[in-house]
Amino acid sequence: MDLLLNSNERELLLEILEEHHRELLREISRAEHHAFKTALKNKEKVLERVLDKLEPKGAEVLQRSA
Repeated sequence: MDLLLNSNERELLLEILEEHHRELLREISRAEHHAFKTALKNKEKVLERVLDKLEPKGAEVLQRSA
């Protein structure tokens, strides 16, 4: 699947995902139940992969397998 974004769209998406990442890290640090904390950490890994794909400035086309 390809997602074509202009630079404004990419920057907004990156900003939203980075904020969610910060909130997720706070939630992980507060989590007390091991299973819940593990699920949150797995979610964070996926989010970090998405952020890595958005990071390169000028990368307008994102590819991921469907």
